[in-house]
This record gives sequence, C-alpha cells and structure tokens, in this order.
Amino acid sequence: MSVVAGIVGVVCILIAFLLDEFYPKFNSETASYNLINILGAGLLMYYAYSLKSWPFVALNAVWLIAAVVKLVKISKL
Repeated sequence: MSVVAGIVGVVCILIAFLLDEFYPKFNSETASYNLINILGAGLLMYYAYSLKSWPFVALNAVWLIAAVVKLVKISKL
C-alpha cells in the first residue's frame, strides 16, 4: 500500500510542476496547484514514514505546510 501512495504522491508533485512550467493558467497562485501539492506531499510523507526515512518525512512536511499556507492565503483574497 505504501508503495502505491509513494507513486501517486510523486505523480501528483510532478503533474503540478509540469503544469506550472508549461500551462500559464496553472501556477502557484491557483488553488488546484496547491491542492495537488498537498495531496502529493501528504502521500509522500506517508511513504517516507513507512520507510522510516526521516529526512524525506521532514522535506515533505515542509512542502505540505507551504502549500497549505499558500492555499489559505489564496482563499482569503
């Protein structure tokens, strides 16, 4: 199960990145971009935790928190 979570998490992060790079209407100022990053980072945190890979748990926790903060900021505009 955790491997599937890891794969889906990576796919989410990569989709958000690629869309941000090549599709101007999809960027860090959109809710969808940040929601995909939240999902991806959360799944990758779970995967890293299952492997006891603490540096990657921390990395994805920061990624998730940053996306949540950005999403809250966007929703207040």
